[in-house]
Order: sequence, then structure tokens, then C-alpha cells
Amino acid sequence: MRSRRSRVIPVTAPDEVTTPDEQFDRAWEVADRIPGWLTRDQARLLYDEALALPHGATLLEIGSHQGRSTVVLGQVASATGGTVIAIDPFVEGRLFGGAPTRTRFLAHLEEAGVAGVVRHVEDYSTRARPGWSDGFDYLYIDGKHDFWTFSDDLRWRSFLPRNAPILVHDAYSSIGVTLGILARVLFARDLTYVRREGSMALFRTARPRLADRLRVVREVPWWLRNVGIKVLLRLRLRPVARLVGHDSPYDPY
Repeated sequence: MRSRRSRVIPVTAPDEVTTPDEQFDRAWEVADRIPGWLTRDQARLLYDEALALPHGATLLEIGSHQGRSTVVLGQVASATGGTVIAIDPFVEGRLFGGAPTRTRFLAHLEEAGVAGVVRHVEDYSTRARPGWSDGFDYLYIDGKHDFWTFSDDLRWRSFLPRNAPILVHDAYSSIGVTLGILARVLFARDLTYVRREGSMALFRTARPRLADRLRVVREVPWWLRNVGIKVLLRLRLRPVARLVGHDSPYDPY
């Protein structure tokens, strides 16, 4: 996680850049100043899937932290007349950040110039869903990583149209999320696994083929590698983790 805190400069207006690559580069320049675990390649996947939606689309994000991914989605929404719904309760306590994180989140939206297209729902996703009634076009899940919460967050897909994107962070790196994928996605009739970018997985609300289900199974060895790396880091055996290609003090995201 980044420790520096610097002022975020709003992205250049969309009509001043000429290509999708340039537009993303400007958006990422803004988002990358915000602390968080989202990588550039993962942000590009979020960005491209959002940009492919019709004009005026609604993007729903579960888990915002300080707004790193929210700002990426907000840049797309600003350029396409869309809206981002950001669900995060900002729970108190050192682990979750609490009120200070909420303050930083709102400040980052303002500084990035996307506060006007982001609607913050300050609640648990599991508590907000039963009373929800509005449809949306895109779902990004990066909330609590235990099996039961992730399984419940997948139920938000009932508000999505057919073939809509569902993106999941920490897929095949978190034990709870991966067990949720194996239990709730592998045998689902309305979820298709497409691909991943690092630990960011892309699914669609579509009927899967056998080949789609097999792609989920083929990710299990990579998940087991990541779990092993986490164990090594907890045991302070980073030199051993380097032997399997992980040269970082942080968990594989």
C-alpha cells in the first residue's frame, strides 16, 4: 500500500485527448496518486469494461477504500454521462480505516473532479442489497473478502442485464473470495469466467460453457501459489517467496 499523500490533480477534459490509451493514461495519472492496491493493468481492465458500456451507464462498486478504483470509474462516468454508485460503510477501526478513510475518499473524489458523478452509499453491501430496487450495468466487487460476504455480493448480479461485466478484485489470491468463486461461480448457470488481470477477474452474466467452467478450475494452482506466498510472508520468509517469483513485502494482489 502506498504511504505518500499528495494532492490529486483532475484529469484533462476528455475532448483534449485523442485515443482511448491517452484517455486512460490521464485517468490513471490521477488515480495512481491515491493509496490503494489496484495495479495499472487492473485499472485498465476496469476502465475498458466500463468504457464499452452504452452512454449513461450506471456502475456499482462494492468497497471503495480511499477511492483509487472509484476515481478510475468516475473518469469514465464523467466522459460518458454515467454514474458510479460506491457502497462502503467505512467501518471504524485500524483494519478498515473508519472515518479518516471516509474523509480521504471524499477529498480524493473532489480533487479528481468526479464527485458529481459518484453517489456514495454508506452502508454494508449485504445490508443494502435486500432493499435495493434500481438496476445498473456494471458490478465491481472489492468488499469484505470472507466467503459469506463475497457470496452475498455476487447476488447483486440480479440487478444486471444479460452479458454485463462483473469484476472481482483479489480473485484467486484471497482464500474467502476464491472459495466463493469455486462454490458460487463454478456451478452457476448465469456466470461465465472470461479472464483475469493479476488478481482482478472478469466474469459476465451469461450462461457458461464447459470450457468456461474449466478455466475457473485451471486458476486453482495459481491461487494455491498465492496462498503459499502469504504464509511465507507471515512467517517472515520473504527470501523463500522470491524463489517463486514474489519479490515484495506485500501480499500478491
